[in-house]
Amino acid sequence: MKRRQQPLRLAFSCSALLLLGGCLDVPHPFAHSGKNGPGLAANAPPARLDVPTPPNALLSDANASLWAKDVAQALLQQTIPAIAQPTRKGDWWLSMRAELRNGLVVPIYTVMTPKNTVRATQEGQPVPVEQWSAGDGPFFTLVAQDAASRIAAVLTGIQADDMDKDPHSLKHRAARVYFTGVTGAPGDGNTSLAQAFAASFRDSEDTIQNSAKNADFIVSTTVKLTPGPAGTTGHPQEHIEIVWHVVDANGKEAGAATQLHDIDAHSLDQYWGDVAVAAAQEAAAATKQIIDRYSGRDNAPLAAPGTSKPAPAAPATTPAPAG
Repeated sequence: MKRRQQPLRLAFSCSALLLLGGCLDVPHPFAHSGKNGPGLAANAPPARLDVPTPPNALLSDANASLWAKDVAQALLQQTIPAIAQPTRKGDWWLSMRAELRNGLVVPIYTVMTPKNTVRATQEGQPVPVEQWSAGDGPFFTLVAQDAASRIAAVLTGIQADDMDKDPHSLKHRAARVYFTGVTGAPGDGNTSLAQAFAASFRDSEDTIQNSAKNADFIVSTTVKLTPGPAGTTGHPQEHIEIVWHVVDANGKEAGAATQLHDIDAHSLDQYWGDVAVAAAQEAAAATKQIIDRYSGRDNAPLAAPGTSKPAPAAPATTPAPAG
């Protein structure tokens, strides 16, 4: 007997797809690909970035310390494991100083390797001397936010440079993905969604494998239905939520794609048909985007020290010269 497929009643538009975590363009400068990563990437960054109190900040000791603490805090908000502390042996660290130029103070940030060599330098937004000298907590918070976006861009470039040098990194090969399947769907949804996702993912540059062994990422999917609104014509509806979770090899969340929609109640109690195909195609594309951004494999390597490279744009909330 030929199976009658469920008609397409659920349209997964881009507005219904929420990309979480991994689809934010955040750096992972201290990550490496696999257990062999540190040995393959020369001078790979460790687990933290020290931010010592700068001695040449054109500030009082108290305000110099405040500047360092605020920068470390702003870097943490960029998912960079920074600590306001003196430099420790084996750590990468951030050298900060300030220079006077034509009545303005220019903050300067230099990323240093554990061997105390310069890896990259970025300048912050210039501010008037009076504003710098009289700076308070809110002022240095703004300065730190400006610094964090610039430093994050630099560290992202450093990570990309290390990945370029690592022949086993995801810049040079497909990601290995283990898909655990779908749970919680009514009808044949668990099977239909899983099969459609695997089929859609074959169009990706990455590959699905049948085991979690040596996988770079693991994808698992949950489906949840809850009672929905009555509907404009009085027909009962249900609210469906499909979440595609992506974690890295260590179980750390790389991101999640969430699909939300209201459907006719019980319309998916038997066959999903084209609904599964539409949802899986969108989820496969979102999963690849999560992997791309989390791994950083599409990021451009940082220019070599001494070469010219434009600084990233400062955020709108940073301090600007008066008048």
